[in-house]
Amino acid sequence: MNKNALIIFQKNEIPGKVKTRLAASIGDESALKIYRILIQHTHSILKEIVADQFIFYSDFIPEIRIESGRIVHERIQTGKDLGERMRNAFETVFSEGYDHVVIIGTDCVDLKPAHIQKAFKKLSQNDAVLGPALDGGYYLLGLKKLIPEIFEEIDWSTNQVLNQTKSKLQELNFSIGIIDTLSDIDNIADWEKVKGRFDSELNSKH
Repeated sequence: MNKNALIIFQKNEIPGKVKTRLAASIGDESALKIYRILIQHTHSILKEIVADQFIFYSDFIPEIRIESGRIVHERIQTGKDLGERMRNAFETVFSEGYDHVVIIGTDCVDLKPAHIQKAFKKLSQNDAVLGPALDGGYYLLGLKKLIPEIFEEIDWSTNQVLNQTKSKLQELNFSIGIIDTLSDIDNIADWEKVKGRFDSELNSKH
Protein backbone atom coordinates (compact mmCIF):
# COMPACT_ATOMS: atom_id res chain seq x y z
CA MET A 1 0.00 0.00 0.00
CA ASN A 2 1.42 3.36 -1.01
CA LYS A 3 1.97 5.91 1.71
CA ASN A 4 0.40 9.20 0.57
CA ALA A 5 1.12 12.72 1.80
CA LEU A 6 -0.48 16.03 0.88
CA ILE A 7 1.47 19.28 1.24
CA ILE A 8 -0.50 22.52 1.60
CA PHE A 9 1.51 25.67 0.89
CA GLN A 10 -0.09 28.43 2.93
CA LYS A 11 0.95 32.03 3.47
CA ASN A 12 0.67 33.52 6.91
CA GLU A 13 -2.18 36.01 7.23
CA ILE A 14 -0.16 39.23 7.11
CA PRO A 15 -1.63 42.34 5.41
CA GLY A 16 0.50 43.33 2.43
CA LYS A 17 2.04 39.86 2.07
CA VAL A 18 -0.91 37.89 0.70
CA LYS A 19 -2.69 38.18 -2.66
CA THR A 20 -0.55 41.17 -3.62
CA ARG A 21 -1.89 41.39 -7.17
CA LEU A 22 -5.41 41.42 -5.80
CA ALA A 23 -4.41 43.95 -3.13
CA ALA A 24 -3.19 46.33 -5.84
CA SER A 25 -6.86 46.70 -6.87
CA ILE A 26 -8.75 46.48 -3.56
CA GLY A 27 -6.25 47.19 -0.77
CA ASP A 28 -4.36 45.00 1.69
CA GLU A 29 -7.16 44.47 4.22
CA SER A 30 -9.74 43.40 1.63
CA ALA A 31 -7.19 41.11 -0.03
CA LEU A 32 -6.44 39.55 3.37
CA LYS A 33 -10.16 38.93 3.98
CA ILE A 34 -10.44 37.18 0.61
CA TYR A 35 -7.33 35.15 1.34
CA ARG A 36 -8.88 33.97 4.61
CA ILE A 37 -11.95 32.84 2.65
CA LEU A 38 -9.71 30.92 0.23
CA ILE A 39 -7.90 29.23 3.13
CA GLN A 40 -11.20 28.23 4.75
CA HIS A 41 -12.43 26.80 1.44
CA THR A 42 -9.24 24.80 0.95
CA HIS A 43 -9.32 23.33 4.44
CA SER A 44 -13.03 22.49 4.17
CA ILE A 45 -12.35 20.11 1.26
CA LEU A 46 -9.27 18.55 2.84
CA LYS A 47 -11.37 16.85 5.51
CA GLU A 48 -12.30 14.29 2.84
CA ILE A 49 -8.73 13.47 1.79
CA VAL A 50 -7.26 10.22 3.11
CA ALA A 51 -3.57 11.13 3.26
CA ASP A 52 -1.20 12.53 5.86
CA GLN A 53 -1.33 16.31 5.57
CA PHE A 54 1.50 18.80 5.99
CA ILE A 55 0.88 22.55 6.13
CA PHE A 56 3.99 24.49 5.15
CA TYR A 57 3.55 28.10 6.32
CA SER A 58 5.39 30.93 4.59
CA ASP A 59 6.92 32.54 7.68
CA PHE A 60 5.91 31.00 11.01
CA ILE A 61 3.56 28.47 12.61
CA PRO A 62 0.60 30.52 13.88
CA GLU A 63 -0.70 30.26 17.43
CA ILE A 64 -4.31 30.28 16.23
CA ARG A 65 -5.18 27.66 13.63
CA ILE A 66 -8.23 26.66 11.64
CA GLU A 67 -10.26 24.07 13.55
CA SER A 68 -10.42 21.43 10.86
CA GLY A 69 -11.10 18.29 12.88
CA ARG A 70 -8.11 16.52 11.33
CA ILE A 71 -4.49 15.92 12.25
CA VAL A 72 -1.97 17.99 10.31
CA HIS A 73 1.79 18.26 10.55
CA GLU A 74 3.07 21.83 10.56
CA ARG A 75 6.29 23.06 9.00
CA ILE A 76 7.81 26.33 7.77
CA GLN A 77 8.83 26.89 4.14
CA THR A 78 12.54 27.42 3.46
CA GLY A 79 14.23 28.71 0.30
CA LYS A 80 14.83 31.88 -1.65
CA ASP A 81 12.08 31.48 -4.26
CA LEU A 82 8.94 29.42 -4.83
CA GLY A 83 10.82 26.67 -6.63
CA GLU A 84 13.35 26.20 -3.87
CA ARG A 85 10.64 26.28 -1.20
CA MET A 86 8.60 23.60 -2.99
CA ARG A 87 11.68 21.46 -3.65
CA ASN A 88 12.65 21.62 0.03
CA ALA A 89 9.11 20.75 1.12
CA PHE A 90 9.01 17.68 -1.15
CA GLU A 91 12.46 16.65 0.07
CA THR A 92 11.34 16.96 3.71
CA VAL A 93 8.21 14.87 3.21
CA PHE A 94 9.85 12.20 1.06
CA SER A 95 12.56 11.87 3.74
CA GLU A 96 9.81 10.84 6.16
CA GLY A 97 9.05 7.74 4.12
CA TYR A 98 6.17 8.74 1.84
CA ASP A 99 5.80 7.17 -1.63
CA HIS A 100 3.37 9.60 -3.30
CA VAL A 101 3.40 13.30 -2.46
CA VAL A 102 1.03 15.96 -3.81
CA ILE A 103 1.34 19.71 -3.23
CA ILE A 104 -1.41 22.34 -3.51
CA GLY A 105 -1.75 26.01 -2.63
CA THR A 106 -4.72 27.82 -1.13
CA ASP A 107 -5.80 29.90 -4.14
CA CYS A 108 -8.15 27.59 -6.04
CA VAL A 109 -11.86 27.90 -5.25
CA ASP A 110 -12.79 25.26 -7.84
CA LEU A 111 -10.62 22.62 -6.16
CA LYS A 112 -12.61 19.63 -4.93
CA PRO A 113 -11.63 16.45 -3.08
CA ALA A 114 -12.05 14.52 -6.35
CA HIS A 115 -9.18 16.47 -7.97
CA ILE A 116 -6.75 15.49 -5.22
CA GLN A 117 -8.00 11.91 -5.19
CA LYS A 118 -7.57 11.74 -8.96
CA ALA A 119 -4.01 13.06 -8.64
CA PHE A 120 -3.04 10.30 -6.19
CA LYS A 121 -4.65 7.71 -8.47
CA LYS A 122 -2.75 8.99 -11.50
CA LEU A 123 0.50 8.88 -9.51
CA SER A 124 0.17 5.12 -9.37
CA GLN A 125 0.61 5.05 -13.17
CA ASN A 126 2.85 8.12 -13.74
CA ASP A 127 6.04 9.65 -12.39
CA ALA A 128 4.45 13.08 -12.00
CA VAL A 129 0.96 14.62 -12.04
CA LEU A 130 0.06 18.20 -12.91
CA GLY A 131 -3.14 20.14 -12.30
CA PRO A 132 -3.01 22.97 -14.87
CA ALA A 133 -4.27 26.44 -13.95
CA LEU A 134 -5.97 28.63 -16.55
CA ASP A 135 -3.27 31.29 -16.13
CA GLY A 136 -0.50 28.98 -17.40
CA GLY A 137 0.70 27.81 -14.00
CA TYR A 138 -0.39 24.79 -12.01
CA TYR A 139 -2.50 24.46 -8.86
CA LEU A 140 -1.32 20.92 -8.08
CA LEU A 141 1.86 18.90 -8.51
CA GLY A 142 2.31 15.27 -7.56
CA LEU A 143 5.56 13.28 -7.49
CA LYS A 144 6.75 9.75 -6.65
CA LYS A 145 10.25 10.98 -5.90
CA LEU A 146 12.05 14.30 -5.76
CA ILE A 147 12.86 15.65 -9.25
CA PRO A 148 15.00 18.74 -8.46
CA GLU A 149 15.21 19.95 -12.07
CA ILE A 150 11.52 20.91 -12.24
CA PHE A 151 12.03 23.49 -9.51
CA GLU A 152 15.02 25.16 -11.17
CA GLU A 153 15.11 27.81 -13.92
CA ILE A 154 11.32 28.19 -14.01
CA ASP A 155 9.81 31.63 -14.63
CA TRP A 156 7.62 31.60 -11.52
CA SER A 157 4.43 33.71 -11.49
CA THR A 158 4.26 33.77 -15.30
CA ASN A 159 2.15 31.96 -17.87
CA GLN A 160 5.14 29.76 -18.73
CA VAL A 161 5.30 27.75 -15.50
CA LEU A 162 3.22 24.79 -16.65
CA ASN A 163 4.87 24.47 -20.07
CA GLN A 164 8.37 24.80 -18.66
CA THR A 165 7.66 22.18 -16.01
CA LYS A 166 6.17 19.76 -18.54
CA SER A 167 9.14 20.28 -20.88
CA LYS A 168 11.62 19.45 -18.14
CA LEU A 169 9.74 16.30 -17.18
CA GLN A 170 9.61 15.20 -20.84
CA GLU A 171 13.32 15.91 -21.38
CA LEU A 172 14.08 13.69 -18.39
CA ASN A 173 11.76 10.94 -19.75
CA PHE A 174 9.34 11.06 -16.83
CA SER A 175 5.70 10.13 -17.51
CA ILE A 176 3.12 12.83 -16.74
CA GLY A 177 -0.50 12.51 -15.70
CA ILE A 178 -2.72 15.55 -16.25
CA ILE A 179 -5.89 16.29 -14.30
CA ASP A 180 -8.57 18.96 -14.78
CA THR A 181 -7.69 22.57 -15.59
CA LEU A 182 -8.95 24.99 -12.92
CA SER A 183 -8.75 28.70 -12.16
CA ASP A 184 -6.56 30.24 -9.46
CA ILE A 185 -7.51 33.49 -7.75
CA ASP A 186 -4.66 35.88 -8.47
CA ASN A 187 -6.21 39.20 -9.47
CA ILE A 188 -9.44 41.16 -9.31
CA ALA A 189 -10.80 39.67 -12.55
CA ASP A 190 -10.37 36.15 -11.14
CA TRP A 191 -12.15 37.11 -7.93
CA GLU A 192 -15.05 38.90 -9.66
CA LYS A 193 -15.97 35.64 -11.41
CA VAL A 194 -16.45 33.69 -8.18
CA LYS A 195 -17.13 36.15 -5.36
CA GLY A 196 -20.91 35.57 -5.50
CA ARG A 197 -20.31 32.15 -3.96
CA PHE A 198 -18.89 33.78 -0.84
CA ASP A 199 -21.38 36.56 -0.08
CA SER A 200 -22.05 35.38 3.48
CA GLU A 201 -18.31 35.21 4.32
CA LEU A 202 -17.66 38.61 2.72
CA ASN A 203 -20.44 40.22 4.72
CA SER A 204 -19.29 38.78 8.04
CA LYS A 205 -17.30 41.00 10.37
CA HIS A 206 -14.40 38.56 10.75
